[in-house]
Amino acid sequence: MLKRFLLLAFLAVVSLVNAQEEERISLGQGKKYTIGGIEVTGAKRYNSQTILTTSGLKVGDEIEIPSEKFSAIIHKLWGYKLFSDINIYIQRVEGHKVFLELAIQETPSLIEARISGVGKKKEETLLKEAGIDKKGVKVNESLIANTRNYFINKYNKEGYLNAKVTVNTRVDTTDANGVNMLIHIDKGSKVKVNNIAFQGNSEFTEKQLRRKLKSTKKIQLGRFWKRSKYVKKDFDEDLTKLVDFYKEKGYRDARVVNDTLIRNANGNVDLRIAVEEGKRYYFGDIRFLGNSVYNDRVLNEILGIKKGDVYNGVLLKKRIQDNSKPDAEDISSLYQNSGYLFSQIHPVETSVNNDTINFEVRIQEGKPAHFNKISVVGNQKTNDYVIYREMRTRPGYLYSKDAIVRTIRELGQLQLFDAQNIGTDFKNADPNAGTVDIEYNLTETGSSQVQLQGGYGGGTFIGTVALSFNNFSVKNLFNPKAYKPVPMGDGQSLSLSVQVSRYYRTYGFSFSEPWMGGKQPVQFSVQFNRTEQFGYNYRNYDVDKSKRVYITSIGVGLAKRLRIPDDYFQIAHNLSYQHYDLKDYTNLGVFTFKDGVSNSLAYTLALSRNSSGPNPIYPMSGSNFSISAKLTPPYSLFNGIDYGKLAEDREAAVADKDSDKVSAIDQERFRWLEFYKLKFTSAWYTNLYSKFVLKFGADFGYLGAYNNKRGIVPFERFFMGGDGLGYYNMDSRENIQMRGYENYSLSSDGGETVYNKFSLELRYPITLKPMASIYGLAFAEGGNVYNGMSNFNPFQLKRSAGLGLRLFMPQFGMLGIDFGYGFDNPANSNTRSGWQTHFIFGQQF
Repeated sequence: MLKRFLLLAFLAVVSLVNAQEEERISLGQGKKYTIGGIEVTGAKRYNSQTILTTSGLKVGDEIEIPSEKFSAIIHKLWGYKLFSDINIYIQRVEGHKVFLELAIQETPSLIEARISGVGKKKEETLLKEAGIDKKGVKVNESLIANTRNYFINKYNKEGYLNAKVTVNTRVDTTDANGVNMLIHIDKGSKVKVNNIAFQGNSEFTEKQLRRKLKSTKKIQLGRFWKRSKYVKKDFDEDLTKLVDFYKEKGYRDARVVNDTLIRNANGNVDLRIAVEEGKRYYFGDIRFLGNSVYNDRVLNEILGIKKGDVYNGVLLKKRIQDNSKPDAEDISSLYQNSGYLFSQIHPVETSVNNDTINFEVRIQEGKPAHFNKISVVGNQKTNDYVIYREMRTRPGYLYSKDAIVRTIRELGQLQLFDAQNIGTDFKNADPNAGTVDIEYNLTETGSSQVQLQGGYGGGTFIGTVALSFNNFSVKNLFNPKAYKPVPMGDGQSLSLSVQVSRYYRTYGFSFSEPWMGGKQPVQFSVQFNRTEQFGYNYRNYDVDKSKRVYITSIGVGLAKRLRIPDDYFQIAHNLSYQHYDLKDYTNLGVFTFKDGVSNSLAYTLALSRNSSGPNPIYPMSGSNFSISAKLTPPYSLFNGIDYGKLAEDREAAVADKDSDKVSAIDQERFRWLEFYKLKFTSAWYTNLYSKFVLKFGADFGYLGAYNNKRGIVPFERFFMGGDGLGYYNMDSRENIQMRGYENYSLSSDGGETVYNKFSLELRYPITLKPMASIYGLAFAEGGNVYNGMSNFNPFQLKRSAGLGLRLFMPQFGMLGIDFGYGFDNPANSNTRSGWQTHFIFGQQF
């Protein structure tokens, strides 16, 4: 019975297999069927009917099996990048009807990506760079691999060769087909270089060659400024500089044969660089071909290379066209500053005789070009005319590279735009027509500053409110729609300030229009200040408002940009008036009378030149200087007062200790102030290397009198020491900065009439972004004050040195801190000043 049962079972299986084989064979012959039904399986997020509609399959359609149509349908669905797997199966066949299964596997969508171990801001930046910062990105194996490789390559380029990155995905419980991506980055430590070895060098030592690798240094005890690290991009740039060094020394054929990186057990690396030096070459004959605008003599003067000079390929390239400096003095710039935008200049080696290379400088001058269309983009608040009036490039003007560079500087000097990111796009350059369009790309910065300060000291609360608008618009004062929050866009400056306490109040107002009338760069300015100070007892903090001094000052100025000697020069005129009104007030420390008035009417003439820039916050080149004379009328020549007699009477009153008579005499002496004041200030900026800038400054000031019998007034004097900020300025004193010393510590109580100062600063920027510019500095200063020219000695200086940091934010101005060491003794002190800390608010150096 068992044998019979097994035989029947075997025959049944064989029959079923034969039936399926017959059906398979019939399908393989291309038989046509009608689709009887379609089932979509695997759909989670997408609707089954939507998928069927997209595929093109419909119940009732006639289809041949097998058919290329299935391949086309699968290819079409793949194109949407929504699925990770797509298959079409035959479920069953009933006569001429076929029932199909469209089996899909949806690609998960990204719900959220996170990076562990970094801050929120850094995380956002990294995710955006990797392209996974947006919800809905399809997460497949390719995306995961690309994300991992992106971060590994990113950190490898930054010197983290041992960086490890893991990418994990987890199903999101809130979404049917969503996943969350968690990226863990272990960047490790930056790989350092244990040793750098050279092969094939005979003309230069390894030590000399290693110095030319500016960014790739081996580990060396005591090096703090440039620490050892291996960054592939920097290393490649260093190899280029190494070859340039050889070419500068005459080795035209020098090259790096290969470079090898060897990993050490401690995680660091060794570098081996094989070089082929070749032989040393010299310049032979240099001929100019194609030049008609400039003769050979002019071109040779700019080239500056003579026959027999050691071959220097880098120098030759720079003298032809130096792309590292926008204002370089090379042959290309000579042509471009004369309108020849389309000129082409190529040095060509014509022959090599032993160690001598002969050149031809082939010049295609082209035709002169003119500016056609000039446009600006990026100015959302500033009106166009404020920008266009500063431009040196105008439609129809002859093309000049120097004019473009100067325009960029002038736009930066407005302090309305980010000076570091002013760009130019050359459009529609047409050599045949000789025209070119220029588009300036601008990024506006915050042009308003707000200062709100409050504090308690000396028994009183002190509050300060100061508003400064550097892009104001007076003409829109009565236009309600222009208040955003104040009328802006015309490049005018408006400042308002109020400071109050129990015993004093100050009010300030200033306004300036840089282009009065709108036709010429003539600046008009007006200032008004009012100070009210009351009697104050610093012991018990009592305020007596019956004792007071009122100081009112007003000034009007005009400044015009000159064209001779050049248009960096400016001449400025200012007329100022100050009125002092005292009533039973003796706390000022300037007047020797407590009741009465004093007046100061002065005219100031200043000649200045400012070519520093292009960024006014961090100048890298150029200079600025100013020489000024502040003059009052010589009242003693015509008022009929015998000041010699007054001086004798005062000496007698002082001897008799008659304070009332001294007060009466001084009231007469200072009713109208009489003096002249001469000043010179200067600063030069030199770009040493990369973004290192050396600033040198030299200043001088002198306060004199027309009438020696009347003497020099106790106003307008110089006080040196400290941060140079004007904490106390009721007597129009000038506070001269001298870091490393306490405020005013180098001066007597009454101030001095002469000063001179020299300073050096080495600066390096940390960031120069629009929202915040930060740079560090090291300084050395020397200066002193003197009582009269007879005591003046420009070499008898108080010295200091130190370090500092500056932060410029458009909303708050310049902020900073300095740590200075004073090497000498302050006035009336027997010990050197030593270390001092200075905080800077609102001043630029």
